Amino acid sequence: MTTILCLQELTSEQRAAVRQGAPDATIVFGGKSVAGDQDFRDAEIILGWDKRVTEIALQEGSKLRWVQSWSSGIDSLPLDRLEERGILLTDASGVHARSVSETAVAMMLGLSRGIAAAVRNQRTGLWESPDTLAEMNGGTVAIVGAGEIGREVARIARAFDMRVIAVRRSGGQMPEADVVYETSRLDDALREADYVVNILPLTGETQHLFHAERFAVMKRTAYFINVGRGATVRTEDLVEALDKGIIAGAGLDVFEQEPLPADHPLWAMPNVILTPHNAGGLTVRNGERLVKLFLSNLELYSSGHAADLRNLVDYKKRY
Repeated sequence: MTTILCLQELTSEQRAAVRQGAPDATIVFGGKSVAGDQDFRDAEIILGWDKRVTEIALQEGSKLRWVQSWSSGIDSLPLDRLEERGILLTDASGVHARSVSETAVAMMLGLSRGIAAAVRNQRTGLWESPDTLAEMNGGTVAIVGAGEIGREVARIARAFDMRVIAVRRSGGQMPEADVVYETSRLDDALREADYVVNILPLTGETQHLFHAERFAVMKRTAYFINVGRGATVRTEDLVEALDKGIIAGAGLDVFEQEPLPADHPLWAMPNVILTPHNAGGLTVRNGERLVKLFLSNLELYSSGHAADLRNLVDYKKRY
């Protein structure tokens, strides 16, 4: 009998849906605090992640065959070990598109309209306006890593009459964009953009893709938004670009070091908005979408079509 281990806290409705989707399986609910070591040994399918997956479920003799990640980013998981054991890994790509895109656009608005500075001034009762304010309307946004989240950012940007440049590894078409550039034309996109939204996964090719030379290519009035992965940016170069006015500001949800140290210079910069890696946080709707994805994949897996699982990670590409 198949054992499914759910490491995420699910609502009663979501638990019922999982039971209905796998009526013949043994299902362990209750989250990380309830699951015992034997549950990890017995689990053929795991929803979510815990360090005991590595410590127990990835050891020889375990029954694990498939992991459904609760996150879109899987760079922190032991990918080599998962590949070595032949474990199927599916991520949550697309599930967080709405929440992450809302954070990206909120940062764009907060920076361009002076909201970030106003919130700081509010604490001390300082009546002060920035020398200049920007408008998103009529501007150009370059979306780097234009997958599901990028498509949603593009859709919202269109409501502001923005020109949308999508930068994609494979090029190809994206209906929501005005133009699509391959990654080899990244610098061209940066030169044209008033806003650069980075949504790249972390791979060998993308690590520190944004560095001093890249920031130097951007307009001095441009804003850099990172809702992808922290290590795609060389942090010291970004700090220097912000400090010297090479770019106008930044909105950052992800960082090379998390949590960001309390004494890090980014905290004190007036032209920066920081959020604690919660753009893709567990909203109610994200939870609903992820369970729906899991159940869809569970049906494929149970019917012998595991190769057709949605969001199946390619270990060679690292996403």
